[in-house]
Amino acid sequence: MASTYSSDLKLELMATGENSGTWGSKTNDNLNLIQQAIAGYEAVALSDGGTVALAMTNATLSNARNMVIKFTGTLTGASTVTIPDSIEKFYIFDCSAVVGPTNLTIKTASGTGFTLNAAKIFAAYSDGTNLNEISLDTLGGSIAAADITGTIATAQIADDAVTYAKIQDTTTANRVIGAVSAGEVGEVQVQTDMIADDAVGADQLANTAVTAGSYTSASITVDAQGRLTAASSGAGAANMDTLAFLTGPSSGNVVLAPSANKVQAFLFAGGGGGGGGGGSNNERGKPGGDGGFGYFTAPATGGSTIAYSIGGGGSGGPGSGGAGPSGNPGGSTTFHNFTTNAGSGGPGHPAPNAPGANGNAPGATGAISRAILFSDTRGEGGNHGNPPGGPGNSGSAGGLWVLSNEG
Repeated sequence: MASTYSSDLKLELMATGENSGTWGSKTNDNLNLIQQAIAGYEAVALSDGGTVALAMTNATLSNARNMVIKFTGTLTGASTVTIPDSIEKFYIFDCSAVVGPTNLTIKTASGTGFTLNAAKIFAAYSDGTNLNEISLDTLGGSIAAADITGTIATAQIADDAVTYAKIQDTTTANRVIGAVSAGEVGEVQVQTDMIADDAVGADQLANTAVTAGSYTSASITVDAQGRLTAASSGAGAANMDTLAFLTGPSSGNVVLAPSANKVQAFLFAGGGGGGGGGGSNNERGKPGGDGGFGYFTAPATGGSTIAYSIGGGGSGGPGSGGAGPSGNPGGSTTFHNFTTNAGSGGPGHPAPNAPGANGNAPGATGAISRAILFSDTRGEGGNHGNPPGGPGNSGSAGGLWVLSNEG
């Protein structure tokens, strides 16, 4: 009767009466195979993107029989190592030298296994069908707190794993995390949903440079958090009289009262003319831009004479049997050292989608919409010319409203 071989370690099982004169050498071979299974070590090079099949050959030293197998190599793509099917064995896989370890899966040839999560040393056993990783979180027993030493690094703590109860003492006296002098409090971000409604009082707010008190006709500065950072009392607008309410184009002078010490002015620049229409249907020009509008205020010397110039509206582009000409820009308006710039003329057809550019008011005291105070058309841009060949409308002339007080 011929020899057979064990299912797990492939040891030669000799039949009675067989292998006369060679039992000693065959027994020694079996002992070497057992030694390899218990204490064997072998380094195996990996195949990047491929499969390395470990072998377990009958009665022969083989890499799949080793207790410890160290894998080496750099992996950039999915790679696999297989152990033979139908064997039951314990393994230690040293993967500490593998670059790109998460690309490596170790499994049985036909069953399942596990994929590495780091370049570390892994323990596993084959149950004859699948290869099973032995993880710390699958082991029974417990470790006494006194036996845990060393430092836990940030990378070892999973996101959202530390609960509030582990970092916060619930007693009122111990609500601060860390010492203020150490800077730890500054590293704690308090989200808005962590603050109860109406829970922040005056004592919790930082002081600003503003002196507590009442202010008359106040001038205030507010920061991006809505806090008052500066405040001062100012001169009221009592006895502000209209000195001029004019429409352009015109120029001249206004004379302040001898007792005046403040002047206010609303300036409208002229609107741009609308662009002319083209010669075919649907070939409209574009509207002219609105003249700049601004509110200006400044201290003044009583009895002084201040010059002004009010811009007119830009003429519209004439109609055309072909391409429509652009409208002309309006005129700027000036008073004292204040200026509002005119609106640009609207482009004629063919034209970009945008109308003429609106004018601006550099250095204006306040950004006030003219629609709040004025309902007329001062400074508006002219409408576009309609096809076929319609001329653009002229822009509206600018305007000026000047007020001063009696001191």
